[in-house]
Amino acid sequence: MGLLEGRYAVVTGAASPRGLGRATARLFAEHGATVAILDLDAAAAERVAADLGADHVGLACDVTDKGACEAAARALEERWGRIDILVNNAGITQPLKIMDIAPANYDAVLDVNLRGTLYMSQAVIPGMRARRSGSIVNLSSVSAQRGGGIFGGPHYSAAKGGILGLTKAMARELAPDGVRVNAICPGFIATDITAGALTPQMLESIIAGIPMGRAGEASDVAGCALFLASDLSAYCTGTEVDVNGGSLIH
Repeated sequence: MGLLEGRYAVVTGAASPRGLGRATARLFAEHGATVAILDLDAAAAERVAADLGADHVGLACDVTDKGACEAAARALEERWGRIDILVNNAGITQPLKIMDIAPANYDAVLDVNLRGTLYMSQAVIPGMRARRSGSIVNLSSVSAQRGGGIFGGPHYSAAKGGILGLTKAMARELAPDGVRVNAICPGFIATDITAGALTPQMLESIIAGIPMGRAGEASDVAGCALFLASDLSAYCTGTEVDVNGGSLIH
């Protein structure tokens, strides 16, 4: 028996081939969930959904557009009757220094990471509240906890720090309605967002700072998302779970 048998899950930003969202969607499907892949690229979302199997759905959705989030949630609730799980994975990063963050950079990074998490959550919350059950998993980052330092500029740290505050406030407000909200803080993970941006020397120095001595894999984050989405974590809400190989032990 899978941990998510009979559940319906939405994963945003999940069409990227080596990304956290895709790995999470795949693991959820393996555990019995029916999954909707939301991404800017409709064709890519549909391809990934088809790869998962017949019942899964791929939809275009720009998470920075509140109307688009509501339309996607409405279409899925009409199709499925319910949404049980939301993973707010859609995100972008920019490796900028503090003085190089232009207004457009700030808007882009804060909008996709933080505003997108708010809008997509707002789209699924009414249905979850009505059913008095649901699990929302938000993707923050070690960058929020240690003040950047690998890829994301200060605006990325700010957005991911905002996600931690939003997660806790949502968890507090939604707990009486039976809806849980938790965050994952991945450390350095080998994904498309990081691919090609590193010299061998940079990689070596990053790994030197990780007690487990390796970069994380997308599957490491997916496993944590599975735990938070499932009943194994029934009494966890408002938590932030570190998936970083021990990078923050101090």
